[in-house]
Amino acid sequence: MSASMLFPKPNRSFMLAADRLCELAASADPSRIAECLDLLLSPSTLGRLQQSARLQPRLAELLLGNEVEVGSANWHEDPLLGYDPRRVALLAGSIWHARSILKLVSRHDLSILVEMIGAEAHAFAIRNLSSAVATNSIVDPEQLSRQIAYDGHACLGAWLEKASSLDRIRVILRLPVGTAADNPTAEHRSAAGPLLSQVIDYLRTEAAKT
Repeated sequence: MSASMLFPKPNRSFMLAADRLCELAASADPSRIAECLDLLLSPSTLGRLQQSARLQPRLAELLLGNEVEVGSANWHEDPLLGYDPRRVALLAGSIWHARSILKLVSRHDLSILVEMIGAEAHAFAIRNLSSAVATNSIVDPEQLSRQIAYDGHACLGAWLEKASSLDRIRVILRLPVGTAADNPTAEHRSAAGPLLSQVIDYLRTEAAKT
């Protein structure tokens, strides 16, 4: 089957925001594209489809589905300032579990944690200890890293629920299928605002320096 048969015919609305649509398609996680097209497509095929300038606008429309009317969409500044949502999630999750991170002092355990979440997230947690959410201690570094990622993604997803449909999906599409961002809980909704505000303020400061 040719690539052109995988997509609906283009419509004139694409021309109104062609660059944005191409950017959206190029930045989407490959698992999102596979979910829309065919889960059996190889990574190399997905990569070729994703990087094709000719197909990107049609691919973007397919990814947006019925959530956004492309022709009338208002393309504001990216909610995450263009930063990787996985990085944002780790920063938010590190605040959530800052108390456990602080208690992890063994050189061996600490090296495992830092390898999995990054030195930035570790330092960010320590600086924002007063905003920690979780009160239970997780002493296993691998389990802790998984919880940091889970709660961070869930907070990101909850925070995005208050964004416009377009802004939300622009971020969600950059994440793999199946993260906690797709299904946040009430607990995450109650904590997401303050945590993500701290993360975004941090990123704005970083962006201002570059």
